[in-house]
Amino acid sequence: MPAKKSYNEIPVKKLRWRLSPTSLPFKTTDELKPLKAIIGQDRGVEAFRFGMGMEKQGYNVFVTGMAGTGRMATVKKLIKEISKNDRIPDDLCYVNNYENPESPFLIRLKKGNGIAFKKAVHDLVETLKKKIPQIFESQEYISAKKEVMQAYEAQGKSFFKILDQKVKEQGFTLVDIQMGQVKRPEVMPLVDGNPVNIDQLEEMVEKERFPKEEYEKLKEKQAKLREQIDTIFLDLRDLQKEVQEKIEKMDRVMFIETASQLAVPLTKKFKSEPVRKYISAMLEDMAGNLDIFRPQSQPAIPGMLTLLPEGDRFQPYQVNLLVDNKDQKGPPVIVETYPTYRNLFGAIERVVDRSGIWRTDFSKIKAGSLIKANGGYLVINLIDAIVEPGVWRALKRALKSEKLEIETYDPFYLFTTSGLKPEPIDLDVKVVVVSDPYLYHLLQAFDEDVKKIFKVRADFDTSMKKNENNIQQYAEFIRMKTKEDKIRPLDRTAVAALVEEAVRMTGRQEKISTSFPDITDLLREADFWAGQEKEPTIQESHVDKAIESRIYRSKMIEEHIQEMIDRGTLMIDVEGEVLGQVNGMAIYNLGDYMFGKPSRITASTSMGRAGIINIERESDMSGNTHNKGVLILSGYLREKYAQDKPLTISASIAFEQSYGGVDGDSASSTEIYALLSSLSKAPIRQYIAVTGSVNQKGEIQAIGGVNQKIEGFYDCCRVKKLTKKQGVMIPESNVKDLMLRKDVVRAVKKGQFHVYPVKTIDEGIEILTGKKAGERKADGSFPKGTINYLVDQKLRELAEGLKKFGDKENNKKKKARTRKKSAAKKKN
Repeated sequence: MPAKKSYNEIPVKKLRWRLSPTSLPFKTTDELKPLKAIIGQDRGVEAFRFGMGMEKQGYNVFVTGMAGTGRMATVKKLIKEISKNDRIPDDLCYVNNYENPESPFLIRLKKGNGIAFKKAVHDLVETLKKKIPQIFESQEYISAKKEVMQAYEAQGKSFFKILDQKVKEQGFTLVDIQMGQVKRPEVMPLVDGNPVNIDQLEEMVEKERFPKEEYEKLKEKQAKLREQIDTIFLDLRDLQKEVQEKIEKMDRVMFIETASQLAVPLTKKFKSEPVRKYISAMLEDMAGNLDIFRPQSQPAIPGMLTLLPEGDRFQPYQVNLLVDNKDQKGPPVIVETYPTYRNLFGAIERVVDRSGIWRTDFSKIKAGSLIKANGGYLVINLIDAIVEPGVWRALKRALKSEKLEIETYDPFYLFTTSGLKPEPIDLDVKVVVVSDPYLYHLLQAFDEDVKKIFKVRADFDTSMKKNENNIQQYAEFIRMKTKEDKIRPLDRTAVAALVEEAVRMTGRQEKISTSFPDITDLLREADFWAGQEKEPTIQESHVDKAIESRIYRSKMIEEHIQEMIDRGTLMIDVEGEVLGQVNGMAIYNLGDYMFGKPSRITASTSMGRAGIINIERESDMSGNTHNKGVLILSGYLREKYAQDKPLTISASIAFEQSYGGVDGDSASSTEIYALLSSLSKAPIRQYIAVTGSVNQKGEIQAIGGVNQKIEGFYDCCRVKKLTKKQGVMIPESNVKDLMLRKDVVRAVKKGQFHVYPVKTIDEGIEILTGKKAGERKADGSFPKGTINYLVDQKLRELAEGLKKFGDKENNKKKKARTRKKSAAKKKN
């Protein structure tokens, strides 16, 4: 039975919002100026500007929004607009702490002075490497040193002269004895004018060739002379030490005098107390290590190869330029795309020294993005950063303390024999993290520090209001992209088609999507198809082709499901009428593509007390929302039909051939229609599909994916052949969400397909059965022959039948007990 004309249908003009190309005040986008403003994100932009403008601790910005809303591009653009060119941060240098090398000093210098300071120190060291050896090789220095040495030698000779006289007076002589590489004078007695070792004399005494008494006297004299020699040697050693100190003092004075004069230009150029202190400390350290200016060679060990080169003796006098801002025209803006611990916070590198041990020093300190962005802005994608070990905790610690201590995050760092604790760096940086709302709320709930360090949330919306001004700005955005990407200009029909697609993406006629990356991709793809046709401008047909091609690339699963419907594997009827059976509409979301397909829903009813059985739930294939919908359905039946009798029924509802689980309440109205059909024995038209949730009052509520659901059933009917009776029922509150495909709109316009809006269950059951629903009369009854009357009567029959069945069973049991008692009495 065809749908009656009296049934309210949605007007064709409401099925899809159309933007008239003639309403656009241009012929092609070349006539427009590229967009400079940010559109569609007023709330997010205002919050972002506020966060950037607040110069207080903790006012970093947490940007949230769905992926594809252009969050990162908007952030970059806003920071570029907000940043002030007069705020250029200092250069940062680490230098050696000569008193405590494990705690390097930090020196801050004005922009561009860092590299100049490093070069100046390097040049000073190079000059000293040339000048200082020349001083030590100069005639003046050699003469002064010779004078000191001659005085030492003269004093030493006088000591030995006096000793020599004493030795000769006692009948002894001094003989130089070679002991390894050292010569030492030895006292020997003179026998017959010749020096004789005391040991030889002892042998002569034993052989009675030398008087024993004389030997004893000589031995005693030798011991005394040896004591005097040792005393003289101690005096000589003190004298040598004194001379060495004099030479070192002379060397130090000459070095300091020369080096200080050479360092004067450097200290005059960099007039800061830290630089003056560092240069003074550096020269003092050099003065205590003057051997570095003298040629040194490493003694070769026989049989050993030299594996590592000799280290740079002047390495402690370098400058580690940590951050160089000489090329900065304004505050640094760094977008860290790979936020590992090392990339964000820097590291202290290590090298293997000559002995094979890991070592490090101030020159191995490396800056990360947080330091490079100091004085400016750092942007990171939170989901990338939070999965990196140690990053989130270190970022929170740095932002809370407003200081950064560079350290190495390395599980093997325990094995190094030297560690550094560089001077902490004061932070003055705005950190912007980009994330999705779920992660933001998760951190808000479980991480108390988030409220302290990210006090501003800039939330980006997925859509904006559809008005004349925003449509004009959308066209200017398209012009901007055509210029940036060197894309062909669009004529007004193509712009209108793009705007319509943007409206469809939101699922609401009064909104336009702000998923600008998706629109840009669609623009590029349309340009490709225009190029294939060698057209100078992009037209509506090219935009349509891009949309169709994108769908075709993703719709393989949809086609496979349609094939199963066509061959009867999935049982879907689009003609005829069946009792207790309705075509519901389901959504399949594949991530990059969403489509709808019909799903058969059946209901069976019988006498009993089981109530409504949700087969999907009983088989653990039903989600919580679907379970709630079934419970609401029971509430509707009680409200409508169980005011004058108990609702005693056993009914089962099933999604036929559903094997992957069901969720959502958009089929709750469909399930009611199936139940009413089963109870009233009024068959349901299979050529009308249904969607919509319901409340306990029988009002039809809005659902999601309405466009895809309608199109899914239309495609099913189109493949099986359109009969001009087919159509769908949707909640009236979803009418404003309609942005149907152009081919569906054309079919409705031709009368080949129908879209019915419904407000209540009564309206829907009339369309599905062709019978009046029937309104309750003053006495509580329904008009005869209506659906509600038939359902009410059936429920009454089931209740009475169940009561009669119960009474009959009770009578049988009573009679059985009576017979049992009589038999027992006869037996007794």
